[in-house]
Amino acid sequence: MSNPVYALNLFDVTSKDEYLTYARRSADEVKTHGGRVVALGKFREAAVGDIEPRNVLILVQWESKQAFENYRDDPALADLHPHRVNGTDGYVWHLFDKLEDLRPILKEHD
Repeated sequence: MSNPVYALNLFDVTSKDEYLTYARRSADEVKTHGGRVVALGKFREAAVGDIEPRNVLILVQWESKQAFENYRDDPALADLHPHRVNGTDGYVWHLFDKLEDLRPILKEHD
């Protein structure tokens, strides 16, 4: 993989039917487009920070930012993404570059 990115998904489910319609199909589509679910989580508690808690966490590793964008923008999936939108609330979708360690970030502050 070259330049993989992580997509952090945080959200609340507001319609189980809508979200399940999205989830059933998106699992295969994520793989087809170069993504791999790394972690799934259910909110436990806020330990530190001021972000509004969300009930669900999904962390997806994408082969590249382009792979993520291809999934997000694929016209063949135009009927899929509205199920995610309609089935969730407070959706946070942030991209992070994959790092082997924190040296690149720490060097920025020298």
